[in-house]
Amino acid sequence: MLIKKILIGIDDSKFAENAAQYGFDIAHKFNAAVGVVHIVEPMIMPYSNTGDPLLGASDLSMVPDVDVLDAQNKASQSLVDRTIEKFADGMEVTHFSEFGNTANGIIDCSKEFGADLIVIGTHSRSGIDRLLMGSVAEHVVRHSEVPVLVVPLVEKGS
Repeated sequence: MLIKKILIGIDDSKFAENAAQYGFDIAHKFNAAVGVVHIVEPMIMPYSNTGDPLLGASDLSMVPDVDVLDAQNKASQSLVDRTIEKFADGMEVTHFSEFGNTANGIIDCSKEFGADLIVIGTHSRSGIDRLLMGSVAEHVVRHSEVPVLVVPLVEKGS
């Protein structure tokens, strides 16, 4: 097994931070290149282009709010920068801040980066929460063309 490039998927959670630490530790051991990806799922707002709100929305469409997208993009870049600063220890890191579906975005970035391994955390959702929220980790595992390391966070005292 030769690991030359590791893609680490992050969000703003303790689960992702734990996974990032694992990913960077592996990268240091294998002297592998690292890519860090944070996917922003755009908030979509209803928009009506009818001139009279009292008449109802005859032509209702969903559009992203530009100000919200800008704020999400800045927060994403800040998260990526903090993660690199905390774990890279002088390594050169490729970073991706993408918009779209999180699971598909991670898979797409792994292809673009040429990753040999994807490292992601898991929120350990189960039951109805998993049904409603879906599982990014599960989707990535099922659809990735490269191995995926899913890092659980074991709470102290558990």
